[in-house]
Amino acid sequence: MGEYRATIDWRNTATAADFVKGRYSREHTWTFDGGVTVPASPSPSVVPAPWSNPANVDPEEAYVASIACCHMLTFLWVAAKRGFAIASYRDEAVGVMTKNARGKAWVSKVTLDPRI
Repeated sequence: MGEYRATIDWRNTATAADFVKGRYSREHTWTFDGGVTVPASPSPSVVPAPWSNPANVDPEEAYVASIACCHMLTFLWVAAKRGFAIASYRDEAVGVMTKNARGKAWVSKVTLDPRI
């Protein structure tokens, strides 16, 4: 049905000694097939500063945004097909990261809160 591409680009700026000790920046970029480049980083709650950048998009935020966006686009499509004109849509979605039974962190819950 389609092919979707994203390029993830990271460059090491630390010394080899710092890198193997985990003292390196995780900041990177995401470039999408339409040409948009987004500054990215792990969440500071997962990797503390200065090895992360809270100003950048993190994978967990992007995951929550992706779910909320898919929901919105589906809702708008269904509304249009059924004859409803929508003036605005805002969703302040929230994702929660917890640990599973093995102690591994994962986004275990995403709550959508659309205001239409």
